Formats: sequence, C-alpha cells, structure tokens
Amino acid sequence: MVKQMLNQNAQQLDHVFRALADANRRAIIDQLSRGPASVSELARPLGVTLAAVVQHLQVLEQGGLVRSEKVGRVRTCHIESSGLDAARDWLGERRALWERRLDRLGEVLAEQKQEKVKKRKRDE
Repeated sequence: MVKQMLNQNAQQLDHVFRALADANRRAIIDQLSRGPASVSELARPLGVTLAAVVQHLQVLEQGGLVRSEKVGRVRTCHIESSGLDAARDWLGERRALWERRLDRLGEVLAEQKQEKVKKRKRDE
C-alpha cells in the first residue's frame, strides 16, 4: 500500500516536471496565474497554433497544473495549484536535506578550525 502511494506520488511529480520542462507551457502557467484565459488568448502571445496550445494544455492538465472547461465553443483554462504544490513540497524536502548537510559541514569546519587554533597555541 505504501509502495503504491509512493509510486503514485512519483508519477505525479514526473508529470509535473515534464509539463514544466517546456518554455511554452511555463508561459501558459505564467499567463494563467494572472487569471483564467481561453485557448485562443493563451495562443496569441506564444505565436503557436491553437492545436499546439491544446496539446500543451493536455500535458499541463495531466500534471495537475491546469484545468479547463468548455462552455459552448470556448474552452476556458484555469491554473490548478495541486501540481505546483506537489513540486514545491518535493523541492522543499530536497532543500531542507541540503541545508541540514551544509549546516553540519559548517559545524565540522568550525570544530576543525578550533582544533587548529588550540594546537597552534600549544605549539607556541
């Protein structure tokens, strides 16, 4: 059960980072962070076809970064925070690990420096 949950989390992170790996998809996220937009509104600043934007949106939806709804002929997209939250949490865990390691390295270096000072005083 735990292994299955870890696998699901890993798959979700894979989808999130895959979605964020493309500059156009990051631009879509940036635009949607300012508010909902239609597919044609998202395509305009990118200079790509509507079909290309739809493909990008599918990848972003798979990563849990965007959701869309269709009303009539207009598909409106909204940012979805769950994917970004998962990426933030994963990166935060890695950052905390490295900060602990760097803090410990700082402690070790300070101890070594004190030992050198003590030794130098003894030798004098």
